[in-house]
Amino acid sequence: MTTQDETRALLPAMAEARDRFMELVEEIRPELHRYSARMTGSVFDGEDVVQDTLAKAYYALGQMREPPNLRPWLFRIAHNTAMDFLKRYERKNVELVSDVPDRAEAEEAGVDPELVEAALTVFVELPPVQRSALILKDVLGQSLEEAATTMETSVGAVKAALSRGRANIARTLHAALAQPVRHASAHEQATLRRYVDLFNHHDWKALRALLAAEARLDQVSLVQRKVADAGYFDRYAEVLRTEDIRAQAGYVDGVAAIAMFRPPTSDAPAYFVLLKSENEQISEIRDFRYVPYIAKDARFSPILSS
Repeated sequence: MTTQDETRALLPAMAEARDRFMELVEEIRPELHRYSARMTGSVFDGEDVVQDTLAKAYYALGQMREPPNLRPWLFRIAHNTAMDFLKRYERKNVELVSDVPDRAEAEEAGVDPELVEAALTVFVELPPVQRSALILKDVLGQSLEEAATTMETSVGAVKAALSRGRANIARTLHAALAQPVRHASAHEQATLRRYVDLFNHHDWKALRALLAAEARLDQVSLVQRKVADAGYFDRYAEVLRTEDIRAQAGYVDGVAAIAMFRPPTSDAPAYFVLLKSENEQISEIRDFRYVPYIAKDARFSPILSS
């Protein structure tokens, strides 16, 4: 048996192991996303952090002799992954633990409904350590001890970060509301509207004509490949024989996106699709159909007709 044959023989077992792992973490993923989206300020970047977290966890699990306590272990990986994200994209020197004194105190508050409903951009105005402590304690309802474990610091440091974060959050809430809404370019809006119109008319041939030759498809948490190889629109044609889905162009927390409503009369999007375009053609589709939990924390506003 050649090396290639031996490798091919491993694939079914590897696929089965991955599927079992994804089933194991399924209930925790939405909560990991709630944390990661607020750390990054975006439901889409938050899902990237979740995907990276699960990839790291899956690899690390294969190196262990004893299984970890899954939930706190995954949150610790997500925290470190989010901090790495902030170092790269916020271009800041992000410390994993706070340098505030342990003597600081914070009252034992439960989940704060106002923060749960707050826009994701509210949190990114806070320093990362305050941000993390506030999300873990006041949004997700973790205990001080659980938050300290996630952040790999002391309970006293978490209390101090909470105290400062709570003092800053009222100002941050007002500032976030005053921020101007970002708008896509006229070309980007036209691409979104064209895609939406063709999708709602089930014109798959015309949609395929919009694709660049090497257009990439990312069905998040499922597959990445060329759109032409994936039978992407064929699958949607099949889905729409039994489901009613309406597409609408708009903004998700300032990002130009397509919201998918299922059923079409629903007030809240079921999931989102992102497009990238170059030279009048679509170069990438990111479809979040298989991670619908991200829509729960997203704020969608439609692009108004010109």
